[in-house]
Amino acid sequence: MSFVIGVDIGTGSTKAVLSTLDGEVVAVARRDHAPSLPQPGWAEMDPERDWWGDVAEVLTELTATPRDVAAVCVSGLGPCVVQTDDDLRPRRPAILYGVDTRSTREIAEITEQLGADAILERCGKDLSSQAIGPKLAWLRREAGAAWRPQDRWFSAHSYVVARLTGEWILDHHTASQCDPFYDIHRQDWATDWVEAVLPGLALPRLVWPSEQVGVVRGAAAAATGLPIGTPVVAGTVDAWAEAFSVGVRRPGDLMVMYGSTMFFVQVLDAPTSVHGLWTTSGVEPGSHTLAAGMATSGTVTTWLQELTGGAPFDTLLQEAAAVPAGSEGLVMLPYFSGERTPVYDPLARGVIAGLTLRHGRGHLLRAAYEGIACGVRQILDIFGPADRIVAVGGGTQGGLWTQIVSDVAGISQTVPEQTIGAAYGDALLAAIGIGAVAPDTDWTRPHHVVTPDPSTATPYAELFQTYGELYPATRDQVHRLARSVQ
Repeated sequence: MSFVIGVDIGTGSTKAVLSTLDGEVVAVARRDHAPSLPQPGWAEMDPERDWWGDVAEVLTELTATPRDVAAVCVSGLGPCVVQTDDDLRPRRPAILYGVDTRSTREIAEITEQLGADAILERCGKDLSSQAIGPKLAWLRREAGAAWRPQDRWFSAHSYVVARLTGEWILDHHTASQCDPFYDIHRQDWATDWVEAVLPGLALPRLVWPSEQVGVVRGAAAAATGLPIGTPVVAGTVDAWAEAFSVGVRRPGDLMVMYGSTMFFVQVLDAPTSVHGLWTTSGVEPGSHTLAAGMATSGTVTTWLQELTGGAPFDTLLQEAAAVPAGSEGLVMLPYFSGERTPVYDPLARGVIAGLTLRHGRGHLLRAAYEGIACGVRQILDIFGPADRIVAVGGGTQGGLWTQIVSDVAGISQTVPEQTIGAAYGDALLAAIGIGAVAPDTDWTRPHHVVTPDPSTATPYAELFQTYGELYPATRDQVHRLARSVQ
């Protein structure tokens, strides 16, 4: 029997699954890690240790029992950027996606150079901390005379692909987040803008996520246990691999991902341009998606757990579930790492309003979930109606978070039976990439549907109004505080 392996490099861990060609999960492996936050506005990872090292370990675990591995595919957090020398040695730690806001100056300069409207029209989104172009421009400024435009540069999964195969590729979806260097309408590099912003910058070969791009080479085989010659499929950014894993593939389908950050992917009929959201190339050849992401979500709940003494999370959930809707007058803005969408503000910070001596840790956790849910509602209001909403990610377990989002946003969400996530989508991409299954194969099976509780409609309508008013009312003061520690 043949098997495929999917590997996903996440913000908090690397996960891998070994699956049959009909989607049955045979084995899983995981290694935990965490980003480095060396100074305010920075978020980094060590590509050798956190990306390649963890991937090599989980692959070694899954290949310890001899099996016929037909292909492997890797996804990863992103878009990220790391420059390497010709031997794939990173020149510095990798800069993470939109949670890293160091390139604010470069965003402003490039926007002035090319024009905000032109960038939105050609790239499908406003230039923001999510974009790779300004991060590369920051690296040029930082390197000064040592800048090497011919260096290879990678996102998380493409770095691992290079370590496995020696191939320098980037999938179309990730490339479409390398603004302003990718034309969303032509689905190709915008080479004129590359030359205008970073003259001479070398560009990777573009592929689609389900394409086979190479095979495992000798050194990688020794490090991972994969046989030399094992096919490697391109992969993509984790959120899109996760959407693919649960069948979000038709126009009108929308994925809501509950994780360290909240993420949203909706499949489109055609590319569009929406202020505050991101139009990208999709997973399947020629496709497009509309996306959004909050900067801090599940990480707020982890912070609260540690802040309040490290009680078991099940205990905190029970306490939060016992608190009535509205958290008895407590409101939280979950902007602990700035915010991406719908409020692009790298200087935004968390705000907890309405605290009294009667509020406990259960109130704080519920207020966090409710604040995140209000942000979700703001984003979904911009997206407009969806034909089907699928909820995925570790935050769907336990049920409280998804229920609060359904209540606040007034939506129904389908939760699939298989919640492994992006690694499962990678396994399917691997099978498609080598032609072992048809391109339209879908392994997902629905588990249950979360529907709004009508009894919460009134308190949550009031909460949502207060939430929307709180950010503009505190923005100037919060910006002043944020600048004081930069």
